[in-house]
Amino acid sequence: MLVSPIRTQEGLQPSTIHLRALSLGAGVQSTTMALMAAHGEIGPMPDCAIFADTGWEPKAVYEHLTWLMSGNVLPFPVHVVSAGNIREELIGAGDGKRWASIPAFAKTVIPAGSELPVYDEDEDGEIIEIGSRSTSRETVSIGMIRRQCTTDFKIVPIRRKVRELAVLTLKRSPAHAVVEAWIGISTDEIIRAKPSFEPWQVKRFPLIEQRMSRRDCLAWLQRHGYPEPPKSACIGCPFHDNARWRHMRDRDVEAWADAVEIDRSLRTGLRGIRGEVFLHRSCVPLDQADLSTAADYGQLDLFGNECEGMCGV
Repeated sequence: MLVSPIRTQEGLQPSTIHLRALSLGAGVQSTTMALMAAHGEIGPMPDCAIFADTGWEPKAVYEHLTWLMSGNVLPFPVHVVSAGNIREELIGAGDGKRWASIPAFAKTVIPAGSELPVYDEDEDGEIIEIGSRSTSRETVSIGMIRRQCTTDFKIVPIRRKVRELAVLTLKRSPAHAVVEAWIGISTDEIIRAKPSFEPWQVKRFPLIEQRMSRRDCLAWLQRHGYPEPPKSACIGCPFHDNARWRHMRDRDVEAWADAVEIDRSLRTGLRGIRGEVFLHRSCVPLDQADLSTAADYGQLDLFGNECEGMCGV
């Protein structure tokens, strides 16, 4: 396993890093990062890449992943890990089963004339109900459900595989970094670049080191004759913007029909959620949503909307 030296005041010293693992989302940024490593443009060479399969990726993502894993593209192995099928879990959620919540939109309607409790503090500072009030008009509130899917279906299975490869599964974690995790975050989303909070691993962001934006990644791929990777994200991810939803509707009929079905199944019955649940931020059924984009009004969309293995983390 590659252990590159590090430079100190005393000269070159052995590195404590025993594993370099690239988080592969199979989108533009992580694909560029992996191929740049294969070309020797960033290094040292990672020991492996890890792709977390949610079971609900677009067909084009799986085809692109198959190409990356073919023997003549990357000089290091790609491990595919999974914590289950998020689509099946969402189907179960619609039937009231436990689920790893996705950041869907919940719409609650309180009709005019409804009786609502009024709360206040007692002498001990405890919140108590002191009465009620009647609403004078209908109230509609929209909120986003807490996101748990990224942790359960991406971060946890990747972390588990990294610890397995680093032979840390049955050991106490060392107090120094032995794993270097490569994350495909580019300069136009630098706010997502956060350090590791676990001492046994350190995060590295090679694209930021190279001062590369998403457009720079696309230009690099084009210069080297590589195909443009598909946008990576779960088919029914509520973070999709209108352009992404419309592209799916117009160009991937099977995926669109699947997303519409899941959207409909989530409407009611989710444990712990009041009101109706929708995949589209307008809180209308997906197949009825207005999918107009900024481009329709003469504005440019400067940022791609995709998940590079960590779903916005």
